[in-house]
Amino acid sequence: MARLCFTFVVILELTLMVSPTESQTCTSQSFKKGKVFTNCTDLPYLNAYLHWTYNATNSSLSIAYIAPTANPDGWVSWAINPNSTGMAGAQALLAFKFNGVMTIKTYNIVSYDFTTSGFNLSYDVWDLSTENSNGTITIFAQWKLKENTEKVNQVWQVGPGVTPQGWPMKHNYNPENLNSYGTLQLVKAEGPVISPAHAPQPVASGHDAPAPTPSRSSRIKERVNVGVCLNLFVILASLIAF
Repeated sequence: MARLCFTFVVILELTLMVSPTESQTCTSQSFKKGKVFTNCTDLPYLNAYLHWTYNATNSSLSIAYIAPTANPDGWVSWAINPNSTGMAGAQALLAFKFNGVMTIKTYNIVSYDFTTSGFNLSYDVWDLSTENSNGTITIFAQWKLKENTEKVNQVWQVGPGVTPQGWPMKHNYNPENLNSYGTLQLVKAEGPVISPAHAPQPVASGHDAPAPTPSRSSRIKERVNVGVCLNLFVILASLIAF
């Protein structure tokens, strides 16, 4: 009965894992010219998405960042911050429409005033391009990271527009804007491996022990297990029917 109950629990967990409420929107997105990425993430703020592929052999990161603009002439940005988690110090890619033409630029962000920022990043970046589709901008790029990089601090953002001189205007200070940062785990951490030598060994006995007679408490426990299993079965059936 315990084995059967365990089977129900496993099936129930698998059913919940593939529940539509847990599905990723980014998995249904595709790109022109056959661009394909290994991973994608629905970023938690600003309705943004990140598609990415990390090549650990040469520490290169290929990304496609997608976000809707805050305004028709707004800008979108994705950045890596090598030393912190916020905007200051971020090595940013920023795309916007200027004089009717889609433009992508690099900014070494010092402060919220972009005129004080430099254009040279601390990373090599190439294959920069951008697309605008009905107010949603996509940034494509490849980054050269340091050897053995396992994770990076990412910052993403959207802004209202650019000045007549082409400088990005400050973004809003809404909670969504202020919380748009996090860690991008490039290499999955492996769990500890238990050596067979450390596995518990059965105790040797010179005589076969007689089978124990079920006690009253064990019989009660078995009845409880049966009830729990039946309840799990009902939940599983309702989820499948849904």
